[in-house]
This record gives sequence, C-alpha cells and structure tokens, in this order.
Amino acid sequence: MASNNRMSGVLAPVITPFNADLSPDAGRLARHCEWLLRQDCGLAIFGTNSEANSLSLTERMQLLDAVVAAGIDPARMMPGTGVCAIPETVELTRHAIAHGVGGVLMLPPFYFKGVSDEGLFRAYAEVIERVADDRLRIYLYHYTKMSGVPLGVELDCSLLDDYPGIVVGRKQSTCELANLERMLAAFPDFAMFAGTESLLLANMRLGGAGCISATANINPAAIVRLFDEWKSAEAESQQEALDRIRLFVQGYPLVAALKATLAHYG
Repeated sequence: MASNNRMSGVLAPVITPFNADLSPDAGRLARHCEWLLRQDCGLAIFGTNSEANSLSLTERMQLLDAVVAAGIDPARMMPGTGVCAIPETVELTRHAIAHGVGGVLMLPPFYFKGVSDEGLFRAYAEVIERVADDRLRIYLYHYTKMSGVPLGVELDCSLLDDYPGIVVGRKQSTCELANLERMLAAFPDFAMFAGTESLLLANMRLGGAGCISATANINPAAIVRLFDEWKSAEAESQQEALDRIRLFVQGYPLVAALKATLAHYG
C-alpha cells in the first residue's frame, strides 16, 4: 500500500528462481509474485535475498519487464536499483520508474569502504540529478553487514534537506531496536522499514512503515496480519509466533532455506 507517495506494509525481497543453466526463470518469479500479492504482501524484488548482486543489469531489467508483462502491479514493487557504478544505478532506476514502481530500494556504492558522508551524499545526489524524474521515490538501503558501507543519520539529514519528496524512506537491516528508535526519533515522517518481522510490532509502535523481510517469502499472511492488527490485544502473541518461525528459518542458510521451503510446498 502507499500513502502520501510513501509505501508501507510488508514487503518480501522476492527470491529469484533460476533454471538449470543459471538463467533466471521469469515465469516462476511472476507466479511467486502473484501469490505474494494475494497475501497482500508487497514486492521488494532485486533485494539481498533476491540474489540481486548475482544478476546482470540486463537480467534485472528483463525480469522486471517480464513480471510487469505478466500483470503484476508495479505500484506494489520496490525494486533494488543500487549498484557500484553510478551510470548503472541510473539506468536501473530509470527503467523501474518507467514501469511505474512504487519506489526503489537503493544501496550505496559498496565496493570502496570508509567513504565519508559527503562522498555518499554526492553519490546519491548524482543519481537523483541524472535520473531527473519527479516520480522518483528512493528508500535508502542500510545493510552494513553485507555492504560494509553504513548510512548515518547525517547523510539522511542532508538528503532530506536537498531532496524532499524524493528520498522518502529507509530499510534498516539491523536487528537492534535502538537503531530504529534513533532513526525514527530523528525522522518521524520517514517511511522506516525494519529488516525483519521480529521488529515489526516495535517498529509500528514507534511510527514506522512496516518491514521488508526475507521470511515474508514463505510466511506472508501471518506477517501481514500483524501489520494490520498491530494495535490489537493479540499483537504480542502474533509477534511471538512470527519470532519462532523466523528463528527456526535462521538456523539454516537463509536463501537456500526459503527456496527449499517454496519448492516443497509450491
């Protein structure tokens, strides 16, 4: 769902099915997207658990073309478009906007480490200026464990000051509640997504927008239910049930576990 040009709710970083020759399987991807949407779960395609950084630029664009052609609503999508090269980030982002996506999830350039906030600001600003499209809605992707490049509060302040209405939210892929509290206190109007459903209830109580969670690929209905009913008397018990499933799945290599589960049941 979207409100005031900002997305909210539960989104899955949609896992990418591959054929035996390692080419992505667009048909199976579209069917999985259809199933997720029937559970009212949004689509963060080309996220970390989509194995996006194992896909070429062409593969990402062709997959998005195919999924939209299959009738998947692009407004429910937040595709990942952030890569190391600014021209490629611009190309992926323009392509996504042309399809009418709800927003894009954008990693910083992540090969070089120890980059200053000023350097990161200039990288994001360069992308925004080159895309030059008022429809652009960026959700910053903070996942230091994988990218090695943290996105600090000062960076968010600078981007919000210079690009209001363009930089509209953030995925906070850290599991510490204190980080969410700090970010939401600093940016109460930001669309803040927790990176796991284990923080969904806490994030909603703090004024967050929802979660973007790997296990939404296999447990979307229950996670969406908590998003819808987070003010109810049953919210605590719903959160505890989600936590048990999340902890069980995390006992295995995550992407492999998700794919094995879907292969078994689907």
